[in-house]
Amino acid sequence: MIRTKIKDSLKEAMKSKDKRRISTLRLIIATLQDRDLAARDKGADEGITDEEILQMLTTMVRQRRESITAYEKGGRIDLAASEQEEIDIISDYLPKQFDEAETRKAVEKVIAEIGAQGLKDMGRTMAELKTRFPGRMDFSKASAIVKEMLGA
Repeated sequence: MIRTKIKDSLKEAMKSKDKRRISTLRLIIATLQDRDLAARDKGADEGITDEEILQMLTTMVRQRRESITAYEKGGRIDLAASEQEEIDIISDYLPKQFDEAETRKAVEKVIAEIGAQGLKDMGRTMAELKTRFPGRMDFSKASAIVKEMLGA
């Protein structure tokens, strides 16, 4: 479903001659094809799932945020703005992101449901969060919250 939406958006962008959107969508599709090939090598005939696509898109957004930080430190505001435009385009295909309060609530709920007791259960807790909320949560921030809650 996400795959189809991205391809349809590329067609629309080509009709409207939106160069930034075309290049970003082509980049997404190329990354998706690479992941599909890797998945097929492992026996997944259909390629990657929608959940894996969401994780891929989340990773792409995170990489661009890191690039923005580096560009701003280097005084390259033009490149930082370009990366932000790509983030805006990629984010169109992600569900609404949890804010910190929603993330905390989700973490508390998962910890209670799986009976996590301490830091030894952090991996299990993070795995469950990634399964339940792909693309909806910043897992680096969630990791810090999990560590805080399980370490207390």
